[in-house]
Amino acid sequence: MIPVASFAGKTVAVFGLGGSGLASCHALKAGGAEVIAADDNAENVAKAAQAGFITADLRSVSWANFAALVLAPGVPLTHPVPHWSVLKAREAGCEVIGDIELFCRERRRHAPDAPFIAITGTNGKSTTTALIAHLTKVAGYDTQMGGNIGTAILSLEPPRMGRVHVIEMSSYQIDLTPSLDPSVGILLNVSEDHIDRHGTIEHYAAVKERLVAGVQDGGTAIVGVDDGFCRDIADRLDRAGKNVVRISVKNPLASGIYVEHGDIVRSSGGARSEVAALGGIGSLRGQHNAQNAACAAAAALAMDISLEVLQNGLRSFPGLAHRMEQVGRRGNVLFVNDSKGTNADATAHALSSFSDIFWIAGGKPKAGGITSLTGFFPRIRKAYLIGEAAQEFSGTLGTQVPHEISQTLDVAVAHAARDAAAAGLTDAVVLLSPACASFDQYRNFEIRGTRFRELVQALPGVKPVV
Repeated sequence: MIPVASFAGKTVAVFGLGGSGLASCHALKAGGAEVIAADDNAENVAKAAQAGFITADLRSVSWANFAALVLAPGVPLTHPVPHWSVLKAREAGCEVIGDIELFCRERRRHAPDAPFIAITGTNGKSTTTALIAHLTKVAGYDTQMGGNIGTAILSLEPPRMGRVHVIEMSSYQIDLTPSLDPSVGILLNVSEDHIDRHGTIEHYAAVKERLVAGVQDGGTAIVGVDDGFCRDIADRLDRAGKNVVRISVKNPLASGIYVEHGDIVRSSGGARSEVAALGGIGSLRGQHNAQNAACAAAAALAMDISLEVLQNGLRSFPGLAHRMEQVGRRGNVLFVNDSKGTNADATAHALSSFSDIFWIAGGKPKAGGITSLTGFFPRIRKAYLIGEAAQEFSGTLGTQVPHEISQTLDVAVAHAARDAAAAGLTDAVVLLSPACASFDQYRNFEIRGTRFRELVQALPGVKPVV
């Protein structure tokens, strides 16, 4: 845990008592603050009370003595309307911040030069965060990984030299971190997302920009420049005097890092040199993972990690659980768990990565279904449809893709494994990438992916992927 001493002797309101909110309560109390905990969910309030915190309805208490409101990232700050607790704080002239802001203040107080790598983007940030954490561990750093990827930042060990914090940040978290100042900031990409919470894509992009704009003096801002928003952001950072490393997987760069024919290449002043090779690394298959790997490589270079360690780290990266996770192989058939592919855009990355696919799809459907995936249909040998979306997906696939309505994951895995083995292909892939939420049959995508893994590994003759 990271004790938060910057509010010692003061009273702080904490609203939103899930994982990060409760961790904030513990960290503030350990640092000497008095905490008043609140939530709209009575169960969460009860848990905080059981943990020994004062709880209250913040609608009916005086805000005069509150030094700050620490808000959970899931609570609306601006759109569609500010949460009532935010309005109360503003009326009282009380700052509204999040748990990562508390971390940043403690780091500046105690270890301002300790490595802090922050990652954001519309897509790919979890994989990039996990990959950077893996690379820094391979390089010998005491690595603390958290933030949006799972572990609340204040539950990690405190900043110090030799210890690196690798933190995934959503736009909600950036919004609540006004003094965000990583030593290495990464912005992967920007595309339309979370407009309900930011109003417009322009505001959403501006929030994302703050992560790289806040990079501390002497630090490195790494920006993927394959979309227009990020190209403009990189140019603004240049004009502001930041050390900017541009990343592309679509075009060579005169200055920056790009991917060409499966190699990560660095160019500067007309000279180019190979940084690392991605060929044969199954956990980093596909153009989207090439971008993740290039950004991670840029972060490793900013940390002075050697090319040899970088290459070894890339090759030993196991991948993110439930995201293009290779869970087994039987003969020429590879089994891939992409249960985190819960919408068509995410599934497009998976389908683009293979040629002979036995595709397991379905679950609780989302708006638009799979109509945007028609360009990938020639890659699909057969589809196995499960859950509530089965009939809808069947209508979209029509006569273009052979398919069956399997209904359950158990049936789909058995039939896909049988058909893939019988097809006699050199590189057949049984791919779970549902393009749907899991909630019709599973509580979350992790449970769905774990079930897929169990079913595959129970098949006769399946071996781990090495």
